[in-house]
Amino acid sequence: MVNCCGLVTVKNEPVPLKSIVVEVSVQGHVATVSSTLQYENQEQSPLEAIFVFPLPGEAAVCRFSAKIGQTEVVAEVQEKQKAQEQYDDALSSGQQAFLLEESDESPDVFKLSVGSLPPGEKASVSLDYVTELAVQADDGLRLCLPAVLNPRYLPQGSDSGSGGSAQVSSVPAGSVPYSLSLSAHVSSPHPISRVESNCPLDPLNYLNTEKTQATVSLAAGHQFDRDVELLLYYQDTYQPTAIVEAAQASAKPGSLMGDPVVMLSLYPEFPKDVMSSMTSHGEFLFVVDRSGSMECPMHLGSGSQDRIGSARDTLLLLLKSLPMGCYFNIIGFGSSYESFFPKSVEYSQKTMDEALQKVKEMRADLGGTEILQPLKHIYSQPCLPDQPRQLFLFTDGEVGNTKEVLDLVKTNAGSHRCFSFGIGEGASTALISGVAKQARGHAQFITGQDRMQPKVMQSLRFALQPAVVDISVKWNVPKEVSVTPLSPPIRVVFQGQRALLYAQLTGESSGDTEGSVTVKYSLAKQPVENQLSFSLKPTENTGMTVHRLGARTLIQSLEVEEREQDGEKEGVKEKVIELSVQSGVSSAFTAFIAVHKGDGEALHGPLLHRHVPTPMLKLRGCSLTGMSAKNKTEGLLASRVKGFFSKQRACEVLECDEDCDEEDFDSPAPTSKPVRDPLLQLISLQKASGSWVLEAALAEVLVKTEEEVSKPKPAQVDQEVWATVLALVWLYGFKMEAQEEWQFLAMKAVSWIQAQKVASVSECVQAGNTLLGCQVQKDTLGL
Repeated sequence: MVNCCGLVTVKNEPVPLKSIVVEVSVQGHVATVSSTLQYENQEQSPLEAIFVFPLPGEAAVCRFSAKIGQTEVVAEVQEKQKAQEQYDDALSSGQQAFLLEESDESPDVFKLSVGSLPPGEKASVSLDYVTELAVQADDGLRLCLPAVLNPRYLPQGSDSGSGGSAQVSSVPAGSVPYSLSLSAHVSSPHPISRVESNCPLDPLNYLNTEKTQATVSLAAGHQFDRDVELLLYYQDTYQPTAIVEAAQASAKPGSLMGDPVVMLSLYPEFPKDVMSSMTSHGEFLFVVDRSGSMECPMHLGSGSQDRIGSARDTLLLLLKSLPMGCYFNIIGFGSSYESFFPKSVEYSQKTMDEALQKVKEMRADLGGTEILQPLKHIYSQPCLPDQPRQLFLFTDGEVGNTKEVLDLVKTNAGSHRCFSFGIGEGASTALISGVAKQARGHAQFITGQDRMQPKVMQSLRFALQPAVVDISVKWNVPKEVSVTPLSPPIRVVFQGQRALLYAQLTGESSGDTEGSVTVKYSLAKQPVENQLSFSLKPTENTGMTVHRLGARTLIQSLEVEEREQDGEKEGVKEKVIELSVQSGVSSAFTAFIAVHKGDGEALHGPLLHRHVPTPMLKLRGCSLTGMSAKNKTEGLLASRVKGFFSKQRACEVLECDEDCDEEDFDSPAPTSKPVRDPLLQLISLQKASGSWVLEAALAEVLVKTEEEVSKPKPAQVDQEVWATVLALVWLYGFKMEAQEEWQFLAMKAVSWIQAQKVASVSECVQAGNTLLGCQVQKDTLGL
């Protein structure tokens, strides 16, 4: 087990991959990404190079080609086993061959095999994929190019030898022996406001005066220490749009590629009064990763908090922000799982205090990342009447059985909503986005210098606000045209979320060239209807992007159906293969194969095998705690696809500190006590009801003595009311930049003050302003 997943197969081997060049073309809400990988065999014998790498979980790989000298060979999509056999046959007969296949365990991991490269020969391999851009809570559109491939944990007893698995060779990020360059061309129907990234960018270059087209590039010298994230901001992002894409000229009419396909972007409108109403019901389950990797820093900069520490601070915020009358529980998971309470408890001062004490003691000491068992436990618990179940899942996403987890979530999707958070570089997009999509929730990624708290509170806002439900879509097209939906039905939409729908349009109308779609839904028990008209006349030259995304959407739905039926339902796998071959889009059951016959001369000499190393986060002092000696020998930390690490190997790959010995794996690392953030200190003092008490700890946050705080209190005012007004004035006077984090607990405080029916609130606010040197208006506080 130990050596199947090393840093480099043999020391001092030349790595045949020299550079990766990425070109991105963004059209509104979708992107086409073209990557070219340059290989060179600098050894004395022919070689085979294997490269396992991540792609976005939602991506549709749609083209794969190889260029040897001046000859280009374009790959075709074939059934996976057939493609693998053809690749092996080509290699054994001395031909050059190229194979690209999706991992069996997770749709965001691919394996590229470049075979029989003669000594001194160069080859460039190109692969294209299309992907939807995810809408962020701040209205940005996110494109992530995964660069970091972290090890994935596989539960004990998992079959580590299944067919589509690949061993991963990895090096610490920053030591990668090949380079990456990236340029993007962005075009949008609306002006482009700005483009941001977690990596240094060259300045944005507008190509027209309307600012609807621009180019941007990654600054030279990317270190592979993080995934590359682009955030695009357009003006008027929320306009619903429809794009009808023309059929492929060579395809048979009536087939998916031979008919036009429409892509619909919908943004339901949410009236302001609905958005200000917050629910006081719900069962909130916070499921927190406590595996060893959660002890790693949030980012590679100095002074970075560890992931579990950030999770503790986030739970403090969440527990203080919950409404009275709801139910909650916290479940920590690793190789095993632990619940704070045997079952969900009603939110009160007593249960909140108990939970906060346990949060303080929470460590990353539960071994590997095993999500399946805690989820099974949660789904086995009956739902509470009139308390909709809301699941918040926090993980660094390093699991090996992604498809199994997604299938379980989908089976139970009717009973809950799931809000997921991917923590750190290399978190699996397939897992994080997948669980949120299957369980009608929202996914967030916390990378680089991002703080976890604002993103989590944005999701809590979604969970507490009414969502769009009972959605029905009616297509209105001329009678000669029929509509075949390619997307599964939309089940839920939150404020600021977009819903994308794909449909195939068969037949042509002689007269009417207009179509429309009517979307009906229910919001806060009120029926709403939106209509969007579109031209049936297709747009040309879109590179078949919409068709391929539509095909990928349908393929993913069918793959889930096939797994649910455990392969027993006839024809589903065959339908996926047929659709994948026809559309040229990758699937779990197909692979891309290209064979270059060359001049027919067989290559002589033994074939060398080289694993191209994949970047993996290099985190100093990051130990993998809480794992037993038994687990060490079994090597529970698996690579992202089925090669296993031993503890020493994990330590070597993660470049732990040199004094990291065996004991470090079995006991939590000591945590140093950083200086407490005054905001978190103030929040920790709030009562479950929303009020604060006049005490020394509150005076300390306000940088006053107890006497200085007590003295200006208006005579008729209760001490608790005075303390609560002071806390609110301090928040609005000094912490407006973090309002997203404390908005719910401030709303609770205001509701509590109003319930006390205080006559002299204005006098209190004025006295508070004078004491703290602020100028906060009573209306601003919501009083």
